[in-house]
Amino acid sequence: MVTDDTIIALATPSGAGAIAVIRVSGKNAVKITAPLFQSSFGKNLMEQPSHTIRLGHIVEDGKILDEVLVSVFKAPHSYTGENVVEISCHGSNYIQQQIIQLFLRNGCRTAQPGEFTLRAFLNGKMDLSQAEAVADLIASDNAASHEIAIQQMRGGFSNEIAELRTELLNFASLIELELDFSEEDVEFADRTQFKNLLARIREVLKRLIASFAMGNVIKNGIPIAIVGEPNVGKSTLLNALLNEERALVSDIAGTTRDTVEDEIAIGGIGFRFIDTAGIRETEDVVEGMGIQRTFEKIEKSQVTLFLIDSLQILTSSERQESLIGSLKKIKMDHPQKPIVVVANKKDQLSEEQNDAITQMLDQIDGITFQILSAKTKVGVEELKDTLLSFVNTGALRNNETIVTNSRHYDSLIKALEEIEKIQLGMDQGLSSDLLAIDVREALYHLGEITGQVTNDELLGNIFANFCIGK
Repeated sequence: MVTDDTIIALATPSGAGAIAVIRVSGKNAVKITAPLFQSSFGKNLMEQPSHTIRLGHIVEDGKILDEVLVSVFKAPHSYTGENVVEISCHGSNYIQQQIIQLFLRNGCRTAQPGEFTLRAFLNGKMDLSQAEAVADLIASDNAASHEIAIQQMRGGFSNEIAELRTELLNFASLIELELDFSEEDVEFADRTQFKNLLARIREVLKRLIASFAMGNVIKNGIPIAIVGEPNVGKSTLLNALLNEERALVSDIAGTTRDTVEDEIAIGGIGFRFIDTAGIRETEDVVEGMGIQRTFEKIEKSQVTLFLIDSLQILTSSERQESLIGSLKKIKMDHPQKPIVVVANKKDQLSEEQNDAITQMLDQIDGITFQILSAKTKVGVEELKDTLLSFVNTGALRNNETIVTNSRHYDSLIKALEEIEKIQLGMDQGLSSDLLAIDVREALYHLGEITGQVTNDELLGNIFANFCIGK
């Protein structure tokens, strides 16, 4: 990968704004900028120390393009480890492009997606898992995903992996040394200590692998399907949960003919609510397609909110039987999926009716239930607490390492397989040369996570998902 040229890109979002930041990185970053920058105080940019800011103008052939602030960061004390210049200009699209084009004509080239962070990785400013955390931090949209990305970017996860790999590498070196003295039949690696290390590594890997389920939820949000018969208040409940008029509400049954989705954060965790078409027999082709999608969304959701009309259920034994039958079917098809029966229209229930609906729902096995009013929002906060209870946030509260990246998860799985092979081999008394093969494989997979083992194709796939200015 070519990293000795000088790159430029817009570091702030494209479009007009109060200011924009243009980032330049490479060994000639300051040298290229200096003749294009005219300091307001006559300062020569080439002579300025690192981590200083200068006011002046970007000038082309005596013509002022804009008044700017130029920040200078000299290698190796910069984000990329190279000389970096950041130009804060006015946020006009025209000004941004004029400055970028000027630099392109004077020796820069346009940065590829993630190339600034790639250079930071290649120059040893961060390891690969920390570099990936930069993208996660930019994409974080709730407190939990932000907290995990910050922890990983600061090296919490990679430090834990690096310590395990270093200890395993030390023993691997002793085992490799034994191979050089195979004829003497000596052991340099203490087998008891090695077994203890393998057991500890195995437990750490299993904990990190188990954390991925939680990490995936935090990173991508929990999909929750809101289902039920037509006109029981599904769209009203969605609006109450989101605290905005997101879904169309009317008294006409079948108003929602397709799924409506939106996401909110509850307790720092993202929840993606899906309002679905009401389930009923219909001859309307469009409504029928919407009902079919409802069942598809139930399939993909992690939690099902089954909304019922409290008054209708209490006054009809047929509806009660239908409800129990529907819940049994969902539970049979998805035995591990939590079901929350939400009895709506609490604001219209008498105290006796409220007790009756509670008694009825309390007799249905395998469900959680909540009585609320979507219209007046009474009980909506309690429903949010119920949903949050399905997420095990203990690891998050205890500031434990949580894996959110599927690439890391895959490497951890493979590393664990190799560790278990080593343990089995030692129990069976395998020779050092056979043990060394599995040890090398375990080291390889642990090294993949932090980038100690990598290749151009892997780096290309990772950094292609970054925004251009990062």
